[in-house]
Amino acid sequence: MDVTLTTWLITIAVIAGFFVFDFYAHVRTPHAPSLKESGFWSAFYIAISIVFGFIVWWIWGQTFSGEFFAGYVTEKALSVDNLFIFVIIMASFQVPKEFQQKVLLIGIAMALVMRGLFIWAGAAAINNFSWVFYLFGIFLLYTATKLIIDHARSSDHEDEDRSDSFIIRQVKRVLPTTDEYDGDKLITKIDGKRFATPMLLTLVAIGLTDLLFALDSIPAIYGLTQEPYLVFTANAFALLGLRQLFFLIGGLLERLVFLSYGLSLILAFIGVKLVFHALHENELAFINGGEHVESVPDISTGFSLTVILGVLVVTTVASLVKTRGQRTSDEARHDAL
Repeated sequence: MDVTLTTWLITIAVIAGFFVFDFYAHVRTPHAPSLKESGFWSAFYIAISIVFGFIVWWIWGQTFSGEFFAGYVTEKALSVDNLFIFVIIMASFQVPKEFQQKVLLIGIAMALVMRGLFIWAGAAAINNFSWVFYLFGIFLLYTATKLIIDHARSSDHEDEDRSDSFIIRQVKRVLPTTDEYDGDKLITKIDGKRFATPMLLTLVAIGLTDLLFALDSIPAIYGLTQEPYLVFTANAFALLGLRQLFFLIGGLLERLVFLSYGLSLILAFIGVKLVFHALHENELAFINGGEHVESVPDISTGFSLTVILGVLVVTTVASLVKTRGQRTSDEARHDAL
């Protein structure tokens, strides 16, 4: 895939333009967005992502377009899982609804910058060391297993409290803080002294969360495409519209009880795909004498996209059916009382 420097610069400028537009059109004036506003802009960003995928098809061909869509769907699903943590953080710091948009937009921008760095590092490692695919694959298998275990231990996300984490405690030790918000300011003055507001602590917590999620998402998408341009754009378009999605499906998140299991299956599938790819490209002397292992199956992009979409559909439908049944039984008990 031949991507010129000009194409890179135009792409980055367009994505940055969307963030600037988002700030001046929606975030600059604090307000809690309506469902209509959130729904429209969520659909808009999904639509431009689809258009971009077809532009990739037109310029570089069907194979790369399929890789983009597979990466985009995976990153979008992982981003929805991020929203669970964002809800917890917002509740922990009691961020007023009208200021949540600003926190989310800045947090998403930080996430894109950090993922850009990971993408660059990942591309450099892959170009120089083929065995990196083994590490990515094993890491994703470990992450998938951990995700299932953590979810099985406690499916109630609200029991977690991010406001008193180790990092936040260290920030409070270094910076004088106040428990009171001063509009959407990060720093406020009290009796002539500067204090960090809860808004700044919220951004620190979200930034750390973004960093942790980047550790999972970048190896996952490199299992679907090794093109840095597609890795970056799939991440960027998945993050665009995440702010609107937060307000659109905020009430629906608690009903997606099987999402973590679905994501763990997707990560495990991509982990296996990465290990198979590593075996195909094998150069490690203690595996098959340093020769490529051709006997393992080659998982196509089309099959990968089918598996990812299938798992997401099944887990979403199963979650909604289960929670609907729980709501019905809860309502029946309430009526009986």
